[in-house]
Amino acid sequence: MNPDLDLALERIIRAPRATVWSAWTDPAKLARWWVPAPSRCRVDRLDLRPGGAFLTRLSDDGAVFVPHLDACFLAVDDLERIVFTNAITSAWRPANPDPVAMTATITLDDHPDGTRYRMLVRHGDPASRAHHEKIGFAAGWGTVAGQLAAFTEAPQ
Repeated sequence: MNPDLDLALERIIRAPRATVWSAWTDPAKLARWWVPAPSRCRVDRLDLRPGGAFLTRLSDDGAVFVPHLDACFLAVDDLERIVFTNAITSAWRPANPDPVAMTATITLDDHPDGTRYRMLVRHGDPASRAHHEKIGFAAGWGTVAGQLAAFTEAPQ
């Protein structure tokens, strides 16, 4: 991690790694926790393979869904790691995403209490990193990680 360019969060989720992985890789499950509540998410494409599409929409009222994330997976290692970027769209076109271009690495490791869940978000320059931090990286990504934890820790 480069502290001038990257932001990171970590949390222990009290659920097996396979359960957390499933919440990331099943579109119906991902839609339940991927955006901060009370907003709702619709997963249009979740093609978990290098070069695959990651396309979601967001709704604040549950009726009208607007574009949220148009990204491309760079690496997917079963039960261990997911890497995606919004600097390339789901159609492999160069992107100029709002609010900031980033590459995110999600890492899952076994932990005595369940799963160690790490989020590392890389930025291209210090200004982009600072902007992402200022607009609420910790609150947004932290809220979503909390929602993932609540979803996976609940009895299924």
